[in-house]
Amino acid sequence: MPATDERMHKHLHRLERVWVDWPIYFITTCTFERRPVLTSGEVAEILIDEWQQSHNRHGWAIGRYVIMPDHVHFFCSAELDGKTLPTFMQAWKQWTSKRMARELKLSGKIWQEEFFDHVLRSSESYSQKWDYVKENPVRAGLVSGSDEWPWQGEVESLML
Repeated sequence: MPATDERMHKHLHRLERVWVDWPIYFITTCTFERRPVLTSGEVAEILIDEWQQSHNRHGWAIGRYVIMPDHVHFFCSAELDGKTLPTFMQAWKQWTSKRMARELKLSGKIWQEEFFDHVLRSSESYSQKWDYVKENPVRAGLVSGSDEWPWQGEVESLML
């Protein structure tokens, strides 16, 4: 059934009502061609350091994160004067790529251009999403318990 202007208007109107003033975003971004290059202490150090610098460089606060071999999940929220989410993500990928190339001699493109974002609507959804995400290494067969995975943590506490 084709979308009509009226149905589309109703859909957009409904979206206006779920707007959150200072949203927490759940982000997933993958390596280029899903190369499994992220799970080393050196790479994790670069990613975490750049997340810690996100306040000053981009105006974004970073919450919890999980670094998988070929993708990362993290939660973030913009400060009042923060860059837009696409601008922040592009800059973060650029900074991390340059550092990985320079410090670790990783060659080629590191990140896919796209990323997935989801706006969280309640503190319960943050907890639920985190409970799901921290189990990724277990579901992937990398560890038997989520607490065993060394590449997860929290840069700072985010609250809705």
